[in-house]
Amino acid sequence: MPTYEYKCGSCKYQFEQFQSIKARPLRKCPNCGKASVRRLVGAGAGIIFKGSGFYETDYRSESYKKAAQSETKSTTDKSTTEKKAETKAKDSSPSEKPKAASKEKKKSA
Repeated sequence: MPTYEYKCGSCKYQFEQFQSIKARPLRKCPNCGKASVRRLVGAGAGIIFKGSGFYETDYRSESYKKAAQSETKSTTDKSTTEKKAETKAKDSSPSEKPKAASKEKKKSA
């Protein structure tokens, strides 16, 4: 059931009323009691489902989705480039460990 906005023409009191879609618009003002209430045309509210199974990010704007997608792509490209560089570094290094230098000292006579 939607919430409708109303405004009284005589006392300028503005209020909201939770009503069925099939219900007739209110006419009597709850503030002054006169029959000069009009239903206002509202912009409405965006619906955001909360709870298990619904995510606020499911209803993002297209511009946000495009920016997030390009950011994800650039991050993936960077990590792929870094992995390739690491693989090349491993392949170019010798597989054997370098031998330790001998500790023998030559004695001069």
